[in-house]
Amino acid sequence: VHLVESGGGLVQAGGSLRLSCTASGNINSINAMGWYRQAAGKERELVAVVSSGGGSTNYADSVKGRFTISRDNAKSTMHLQMNSLKPEDTAVYYCNADLPHFEVWGQGTLVTVSS
Repeated sequence: VHLVESGGGLVQAGGSLRLSCTASGNINSINAMGWYRQAAGKERELVAVVSSGGGSTNYADSVKGRFTISRDNAKSTMHLQMNSLKPEDTAVYYCNADLPHFEVWGQGTLVTVSS
């Protein structure tokens, strides 16, 4: 399985961005998928996770009510709609896929929120 993120960029505080993650390879083996982020000098943290079927989601407290994770298995894609962005959301955002016995990461996409 290979994951590629897109959609990062520079946005002003209060703005919106939509991240996408496209999966290729043995996509039928993917279970849950999620978005993580890592700010400069900080550890990587979970942002949001979606179940294999897309019906169950979970969010970090810091993004609840502002971010929405979704998944389209027919198109092998996952999205993260980010609204009301804050400077503290600035980070490299990574796509993650959970497979039996291991997990796969994308290369990351940078999101910068200016104040």
